[in-house]
Formats: sequence, structure tokens, C-alpha cells
Amino acid sequence: MIKVGIIGASGYAGAELYRLLLGHKDVNIIAISSQSYEGKMISDLYPSFYGRFDMMLTNDQEVLENAEMIFASLPHGLSEKYAKVCDEKGKKFIDLGADFRLDHEKDYQQWYLHDYQYPDLHEKQVYGLSEVNREQIKKATIIGNPGCYPTSITLGLYPLLKHHIQKDEKIIIDSKSGTTGAGKSLTEDTHFPKCNESFHPYKIASHRHTPEIEQELSKMAHQNIEVVFTPHLLPVNRGIISTIYVSLKDSVSWEAVYDIYQKTYQDEYFVRVLPTGKVADLKFVQYSNFCDISLHYDARYHQLIIVSTIDNMVKGAAGQAIQNMNLMYDLDEKEGLMMIPASF
Repeated sequence: MIKVGIIGASGYAGAELYRLLLGHKDVNIIAISSQSYEGKMISDLYPSFYGRFDMMLTNDQEVLENAEMIFASLPHGLSEKYAKVCDEKGKKFIDLGADFRLDHEKDYQQWYLHDYQYPDLHEKQVYGLSEVNREQIKKATIIGNPGCYPTSITLGLYPLLKHHIQKDEKIIIDSKSGTTGAGKSLTEDTHFPKCNESFHPYKIASHRHTPEIEQELSKMAHQNIEVVFTPHLLPVNRGIISTIYVSLKDSVSWEAVYDIYQKTYQDEYFVRVLPTGKVADLKFVQYSNFCDISLHYDARYHQLIIVSTIDNMVKGAAGQAIQNMNLMYDLDEKEGLMMIPASF
């Protein structure tokens, strides 16, 4: 059994981690911590766990001492010190925050306004997009779990960029997320009277996921890729839907594009390329680790429109983190993640 600990377990992503890990046959949750709620039972925060997971929130040190696999679900700037301890003790570390996602410190400084505390540590990091970086993840000890928006976008674009069938280097992306994507702390935008029965863009041309998206898309394409990225806030609890607009090369047919997507993902359990004519809908990925992709062709402009949907708390956070853990321990990649989305 893998002895698992969770630092920052009182937030939404932390709660998703132990909700999913409780169904994992190879995991024993040893300790969970929270600086804000130390000493409280987790069922005091999330009553759905009452009588089934009545574990007390402890301090970070207890997690680091007793667990061998550490998940950190923390705001940016807080995970490096825990990764350092894990590295020194030979423990595996998966960061659900932003500290190990970017390849270059200058990008982290620009977008997150922080320096690296331990620059050498970042030479060991692997970007945890499971379907794309599987072999590197298997050998890694420090994983930067992808952001939720980037997961939906990079999986949606991977086959296209891998085969170099896009015409331009600039891609337009509209993404929409449920309110859990903003975290548990209340903000003006997520205050119920503001977000209920509303739908609005935010952080236009300035969202912190932008450099992560461009970084990973550029690696997939082996050339510089720029994005115009606009996120929106949906008045729902969970789910992300990304609509992506790409001009195709003149020599590429719509039929060839669909065939490329089907072949790229035919052996990927968690990525479902929908039949032509179907439209991906966030309703049918909620509470699951699936990414549903639908492809649409605008014949007037020879343009591909990609719709990619995930649950931001599962495939966009805790589920992908567990998928990465399974890879790191050479387990069945699907273990603990076999839930099927509800249909209504």
C-alpha cells in the first residue's frame, strides 16, 4: 500500500483528492494537513465524509514525516519548501499548485511575481500531462500537475500540433469554468449575487495560465505558439469547456483531421473523441477523469473548431494527480478513477 499524505487538504482540490483516493485499492491515506483548520475533523468541513472518512487535519510536518507520496494543494509560492524536504527524504511529490509548471524562472517571476527558492530543484520537475508525458512521469519524483484550463486546451490541441496541420502560429481560445476553479476563498467575482445567473469574461489577456498554455503547446508543435486566451466564469460548481479556433493548412482535409484525432487518442482511456456531429458538453464529464473532445469544421474558412471539456476538479486537478501517481508507481493508470459521469 502506498502511504499517501495531503498538504493543504481543506481546499476543494484537497477534498477531491481524498474523495477519489478512498476508492483506490493501493492507497492508504496516512495524514492530511491544513494550517487554517488544524485539529478539526475533515467531516466538519465536508459533511459528506461523516462516518466514512473522519480523519483529523494535522500539521504539515506530520504529513512529511509519515507519508511516502505527498500531494500539495496550495497557492503558488508555498510548495517549493515541501518539495525540497521530499527530495531530501527520497519521497515522491505532486504539486497541484503552480510552482512546478513553468520551465523558466523568468516566466514564473513575470506571471506569479515570485522567485524560485530552490532553482536546482526545478531541474527534476516533470509537467504532469499524463497522456503526453507518460514516460517522463513514470521516472519522475517531482510532478507539476497541470492547471485546469491548460489541461482542457493542451489535450484539445495535441493531435493537431503534433502533426503540424495548423496554418498559423496564433490560436484563439475561449474557456469557461465553474466557480470551484477560483478556489475556496471568496472573491468579488465568486460572491453568489455576482456570479449567479451571470456569465462573464475575466483576466482578459492577463490570466496566469497563459504562459503555461503557450509553453506546452510550443513543445508539442516544436515551434513557437501564441494564444489569445480569454477565460470566463460560469455560474456552475464544476466543469471547464474550452472552444478553440484554428486555421488548417490548405492541403489538409477535414476527414484527415478527424482521423488524426481518432488515431492519436484511440488507446487513451480518459480522452474521448466524440463522433462527428456530436458536441462535447461539460455536463457529461462532471465528477469524472474524462476529457471529451468534439471537432467541428467551418468549410467557408477551412477552419477547425475544437470543443474540449473536463471536470476542473478531477481531470483538471485531483484526478490527473492520481493518474500521475499511478504512473509513478507503475500501477494501472485507471485505478481509483473509473467513475462514469452522471447523465442528468
